[in-house]
Amino acid sequence: MFAFRLSVLLPSFFLLITTVNALHFYLDANEKRCFVEELPSDTVVEGHYRALEWTDSTQQYTLNEELGIIVEVEEMETSHVVTKTRGPSDGRFTFTSHESGDHSICISTNYTSWWSSTHIKLYLDIVVGTTKPDIESDRTHIGELSSKLRDLNQKLEDVRREQQYQREREADFRNLSENTNSKAVWYSVLQIGVLIATCTWQLRHLKRFFADKR
Repeated sequence: MFAFRLSVLLPSFFLLITTVNALHFYLDANEKRCFVEELPSDTVVEGHYRALEWTDSTQQYTLNEELGIIVEVEEMETSHVVTKTRGPSDGRFTFTSHESGDHSICISTNYTSWWSSTHIKLYLDIVVGTTKPDIESDRTHIGELSSKLRDLNQKLEDVRREQQYQREREADFRNLSENTNSKAVWYSVLQIGVLIATCTWQLRHLKRFFADKR
């Protein structure tokens, strides 16, 4: 069993998503290739593989529908088998780590003949995701959002009522201003009328006064 330790190529995960891209290796029939990955607990890991088989007739690596890929994941400290799947030559696998620590990800083929000289070229991408969501925390967060939404709705209603009150006050003030302006205009007209009447009376009085003096 030949193992690569991918954890030396990866930084500490914390809450970031880390991706291993364009990793490829060669695999012979009946050979199992393993990778050691250090994972936190409750971490989702997704893998995509694509296996090409060497064809003598074409002298190149091609897809073979009869070729199957077996993926085994095991917790190295407890020897607990997390998952064991068998898929096509081009497939995916997903698992969630239950405990933190080193995990062995082993890949082999469905070929069983020890005398087979089949050569496989396998591309492998492994994506280590964030830890699984905390359902209780999500519910609490949703409750907090709902409470904030209710507060915002209440504040919006208060703003609407305040705006309606301001519109009513503005309407009352406008009506009062119009009434006041109307009264001021009539008062000015009345003053002008009185002034004209006074001037007319004074002119007549002066005319009569000068006539008597003559």
